[in-house]
Amino acid sequence: MTENTEKKNWFKRHKVLTVILAIVAIAIIGGAAGGGDKKTPVANNDSTSTAQTTDTPKETPKAEEPGVPAEYKSALSQAGTYANTMHMSKKGLYDQLVSEYGGKFSAAAAQYGVDNVKTDYNANALAKAKTYQDTMHLSPAAIHDQLTSDAGEKFTAAEADYAIAHLND
Repeated sequence: MTENTEKKNWFKRHKVLTVILAIVAIAIIGGAAGGGDKKTPVANNDSTSTAQTTDTPKETPKAEEPGVPAEYKSALSQAGTYANTMHMSKKGLYDQLVSEYGGKFSAAAAQYGVDNVKTDYNANALAKAKTYQDTMHLSPAAIHDQLTSDAGEKFTAAEADYAIAHLND
């Protein structure tokens, strides 16, 4: 293996770790600077509803329940970071949590994190759609394709439809 190939492999393996560390740093800085309760998305697994907010903290009470394994609590915490800062889809979130280059959580822990994270997937799809519109100047049809693609963001068709319908609100 050449030195150049070794460097590429090292960067590939550590790319996700770097992203995670950056997110954690942003969360810590944001938490220290923000203080107080913030409006956060409400957990919503029904992709047809509209975005809502509440004054509850981002932490999910279930993580504090006795008997919840530490791995599950960690998966839930990481799920919250990914969902609420990177605006990931439910499937994308799960894939990231179990990924060899992501959280490396067990399937059960990742599913617990996805099932219990407080986020609004419609709002996440809309945030991603606006990013594609503003930075890549994609058409609504191309944005919809990117949002629903298994090689892209992995949102449901209903979540992508919601995003496109509210793209210019």
